[in-house]
Amino acid sequence: MKRSFSSRFAFAPLLLSSAVHLAHADEVTLAPIDVGADESIMQQAREKSASLGPMGQRRLQDTPYSISVVPRDLIDSQQLKSFKDIIRYLPSVQADGARPQTRGLQGSVVQNSRLDGLNVVSTTDYPAEQLGGVEVLSGLSGSLYGPANPAGTFNLLSKRPTDFTRNRVTLGVGTGLSWLKTADLSGPFDPEGKIKYRLNLADEQGHSYASGSTLRRQLVSLATDFQVSEDSVIETHFSHYNYLAKGLPGKSAVASGVTLPHAPDPTRSNLGQNHAGDNNTTDTASAHFKHDFDGNWKLDVGALRQIADRESTGVTNTLINNAGTYRSSVSSATASRFTINSYLADLNGSVYTGPVRHELTFGLTGFNWDNYNPVAGSAQTLGTASLSDPSSFAEPDYPDFTHRYHSANAKQRSFIVGDTLTFTPQWSLMLSGSQSRLTADNYTLAGAHTSSQDSGVSTASSLLYKPVDDLTLYLTYADSLQQGDSATAGSSNAGSILSPYRSRMWELGSKWVVSGVNLSLAAFQIKRPFAYTQADNVYAIAGQQRNRGLEFLADGNVTQNLKMYGGLTWLDPKLLSTGNASTENTRIVGLSRVTASLLTEYRIDQVPGLAVNLNARYVGPRPTDDSNDHWVGSYETFDIGASYSTRLMKRDTVYRLEMTNVGNEHYWTNIVPGGLNGYTGAGQASATPAAPRMLQASIQVDL
Repeated sequence: MKRSFSSRFAFAPLLLSSAVHLAHADEVTLAPIDVGADESIMQQAREKSASLGPMGQRRLQDTPYSISVVPRDLIDSQQLKSFKDIIRYLPSVQADGARPQTRGLQGSVVQNSRLDGLNVVSTTDYPAEQLGGVEVLSGLSGSLYGPANPAGTFNLLSKRPTDFTRNRVTLGVGTGLSWLKTADLSGPFDPEGKIKYRLNLADEQGHSYASGSTLRRQLVSLATDFQVSEDSVIETHFSHYNYLAKGLPGKSAVASGVTLPHAPDPTRSNLGQNHAGDNNTTDTASAHFKHDFDGNWKLDVGALRQIADRESTGVTNTLINNAGTYRSSVSSATASRFTINSYLADLNGSVYTGPVRHELTFGLTGFNWDNYNPVAGSAQTLGTASLSDPSSFAEPDYPDFTHRYHSANAKQRSFIVGDTLTFTPQWSLMLSGSQSRLTADNYTLAGAHTSSQDSGVSTASSLLYKPVDDLTLYLTYADSLQQGDSATAGSSNAGSILSPYRSRMWELGSKWVVSGVNLSLAAFQIKRPFAYTQADNVYAIAGQQRNRGLEFLADGNVTQNLKMYGGLTWLDPKLLSTGNASTENTRIVGLSRVTASLLTEYRIDQVPGLAVNLNARYVGPRPTDDSNDHWVGSYETFDIGASYSTRLMKRDTVYRLEMTNVGNEHYWTNIVPGGLNGYTGAGQASATPAAPRMLQASIQVDL
């Protein structure tokens, strides 16, 4: 289905001029507008920082990468419930798939995702209630984190204990009648404050928007800080999370020669099956030892253990003709358990050689990751129906997901060295590199085994120039290794593991603090190899994916009463050297040329404590096949909300109301081809109906 491009692109400037971020919802007393207050806002924007891997915490103004930080106050104000909900506010991120990605490049299962700097599984669920924020570095980062897909690095930040006692509870209700109860309990254990804790509990049960659906979310998360001495602290984090969602619409795939129709109403019965969906349980434990030697040299040693169990029985409705007839199937063959042990050790400090300051970094990072698949996992056909009359099908015999075989293992270990050389207040040079060893093993149920062992170097170098204090210009070149793909089923070398790929990136950018707002603009080009099954039936690297684009981001206080968060991404993702004239120099399946989003919140002086917010999002047309013969149209959505902060029975209280997709737009999301790693599928796409208009209300009380 094709829609008018010109009318949709006309919406993008309107989007960027109509929306913006959030204020702290529980601030009732409004600060007077004066020069001092404006300077305070400006200083907050200047000091905004993020973790740069082994280099530690750096001001955004001092980093030669496009980095986005989603803060906790945005998560609270928008009543977000998951990691995927959070990163949807970033226009450079494609968040609707199984693996998050930036700049149109698919992430890997563990290499691109971290919790407090330690590798974790990306294909499981993370509740927003346990997170203090999310940091996203777009593009290549192998020199800082070790081999990974060129899809960016997603660093989830766990909530840390507070210095003061706070007992916060929240009660909420959402569309479909799901009832939410959470508790956020934090403070010191002892009078000296040497031992502190933060306990987060969440329980949500009920139904989602689809008729007959079931929703359950249950979290227990505990973080502790042990102040061993004035210079040393041990930080721990333990969490258990269960997420169950069944009966939601399944994804729709298309057979050869069939096109995706207009997206159906997702609330319609039987687009999914009440017995099918996800039941995922994730247990995570981590610890960091941090030591400050002398106010200059600092050490961080960390380790993590995670077990992610999945019972995946997602429905796929494959359209077999353009009249809307589909064949419904369910697959239970994907991995039912991931385990990962990850670790890091970072040492940072600065020295001088004459007038040149060196900020030195020495690091070690790595993981040991295992996959387990159900022994009796399979794909089963449920029946045939039509989009005009969806059907309910009997529950098939699902396998015992705990009866597993070991299907894969991957190990990575990287030694990292970095140096930021500051020559003058205006000029600096950032260099980083990692030496990595990668091993991979695949196992079949029948006992066949393939393996690979490789090593290599990833590097990055950046030149930074600051013509004035609040403006940074930079140029970055990076090249990075990533684990090679496994040859697909049906190829003559099926199961064999290809040699590591090397991706390359150029990025030219600027960062500017203006009146309390962080503005960033980056132009980039990323090239990566991609593999496909060739004419001789051998799966091998033979093509290239080249993504070029522009990113603009804005985050901060426009005025004392107005906050903004959002931006625009222009992307030109292309397939090159495909060996097929019909797919040469074509757009990547599922990726929009233009994506824009802008969230704003305005505090109303006339009603102290009242704030209103608007979030607007635009996504342009997207191709659904490698030859770009078929497309789905663009869409735009609006979310509106309000919060009211007051005192109730001498307790700080916040009432919140949020409506998403106000216009109840029906559109396709998560459009992907047959393959995930670098878009190497055969060209037939699958897509998922997006969520309809939804409502969430809550009351938050500090006891």
